[in-house]
This record gives sequence, C-alpha cells and structure tokens, in this order.
Amino acid sequence: MPVAAPTTAEITALRSGAALVDRSERGRLALSGAEAREALSAVVTNEIESLTPGHGCLAACCTAKGRMLGDLRVLATEDELLIDVERCALQPIFDAIRHGLVGYDAELHKRTLETSLFSLLGPHSRAIASGASLGSGEDDNAAAELGGQPVRLIATDNGVDILCPAESAAAVRAALLASGAVEAGEQLAELARIESGRPRFGVDLDETVIPEEGGLNDRAVSFTKGCYVGQETIARLHYRGRPNRRLCSLKLSGEAELGDALQTDEREVGTLTSLAISPEQGPIGLALIRREAEDGSTLKVGEGAATATLFHAPSEQ
Repeated sequence: MPVAAPTTAEITALRSGAALVDRSERGRLALSGAEAREALSAVVTNEIESLTPGHGCLAACCTAKGRMLGDLRVLATEDELLIDVERCALQPIFDAIRHGLVGYDAELHKRTLETSLFSLLGPHSRAIASGASLGSGEDDNAAAELGGQPVRLIATDNGVDILCPAESAAAVRAALLASGAVEAGEQLAELARIESGRPRFGVDLDETVIPEEGGLNDRAVSFTKGCYVGQETIARLHYRGRPNRRLCSLKLSGEAELGDALQTDEREVGTLTSLAISPEQGPIGLALIRREAEDGSTLKVGEGAATATLFHAPSEQ
C-alpha cells in the first residue's frame, strides 16, 4: 500500500513556517513525591536524579536482559516528573515504573485522558508558540499560556510540543492556528521524523531491541549513573560487544512498501519499517540492518525493482 504524502501546504509549513500536528494519541504519565527522581532513575537508562525543573531527557525502559519495553521522554517541572511515551508502550512502562516504586516516597499517575499534546514543526514554531522563554536544549520545558489556557511548552529537535489539559485543547489549537500555524496530519510528522533519523518504538523498534541497536545510546543512556534494570547487558554490549543490528537511514530508488525485505546478494539483512516520500530526496526510510551490510551498500527492496542505499541514521552521528 503506498505511503500517503503530505500536502504542498503542509510541506511549506514544515520547511518555512510551522505545521500543527495533534499527537494526543501518545501515552502520558506523571510521577510525584519526594523520591520521584530516585525511583525513576532505578528503572530507566538515563540520568534522572540530576534533572532540574525546566529540563528533560530521553530514556529507555528495559527488561532485566536489556530489551526495550519502550522509550520515554521525561520532563522535570517544579512539582513532578512528566512522562511521554508511545501509546503501545504505555502499559508495559506503567507496570515497570509502578513495580519499581516499592520502598520509595513516590506516586505514579495516569494523565493520557486528562491531557492533550500538539506538535509544532518548523522554523517558526517558537514564535507561534510564544516560546521565547523556552530553553535551547531539546526537552527543555516551561509553563506558559496560549489562548488564555495554561500549557507546557517543550523544546524538540524541530520545533515545540505543547501539552495542555484536555478541556483546553480546542482553545489552544485555535490560538495556534490564528497565530499562523498550518494544521497537518500524522504523515507530515512521520516525514520529519524519518528525515531526522529518529526511530519510533512500535514501528522501527520493538521488545527484541537493545537501545544501542536503535541508535539510542547517545541520547537515552547514561554509562555513569547508578544501577537500573537491564544495565548489565546494555553496558556489556557497549564496552565489550558489537550489536548484531544498527539503525540505518535508507534512500530508495523507487516504489517500496512497509515490511519489504532488504537483501544483499547473499541474504536478508533487514525489513523496511519506516517509509516517507521526501519532496527533495524522494522515497526514504529507516530500518534495523544487520551489521554485515556496510554504509553505502545497495540493497534489494522486496520483490520489485527498487534498491536502497543505506547509511547511519542521523541520530547516531
């Protein structure tokens, strides 16, 4: 089935304005209490205890064998830690955190239905979101007001996310559109993600993946923090091993479909997991590729005539 392409208006907003995408389908949690940071740090891969209000980070939640349950964005506020995850990973991550709270002064709250999440993508995102006070680091966050409603602005790699109470979503959306944002669909957000080489759990990554295979070590794993679930396997692979797979970006020569096998002359080395049509580059994608396929390799795609040239995803560089 062909991948839907964004409209010309959506592409223009992404490249030279601000595109507004509703991301409320994602899962959201909050962790409060005097020992919230310590409790979460014992469960996830990144440094949480040193987070100060207004800052955040990406982390992974893993099994004892280092396999991912999902990745999560952690945002520190004055009162609590906000947690944003893919919806498919919400329950496993909720269960892992709740299990890890034993013995800590911390309480876990569900926030998915109580809140809404929008993404502004493009160079004018901060101006439209009135985000002048927002820090420059990715996942920096700040309380603000849009359309007369309280919101939390969150810096991203290509714009600003806006978290608000669910009952305020309509007013916040209207304010953003009135300020010049262009409403866009999920396919535009996917194009931006694939162009930046960012994997998505439940799409490119699953419960068989160790964070290093997904190119997450630099952004989501600390090798100097205290113990956490799965640390032994993750550290051993990093210091002594070599992952069997790695996240790669692909430039395709022609039509392809999600799920197409990617093959060298000798064997299948991966499966096409993300696919988008870039106006400038044509078909592009992401895949976990076995390590024997080197950068610059040309792979056969599925049963058709298309080929794919692979290279390290930008998130790994």
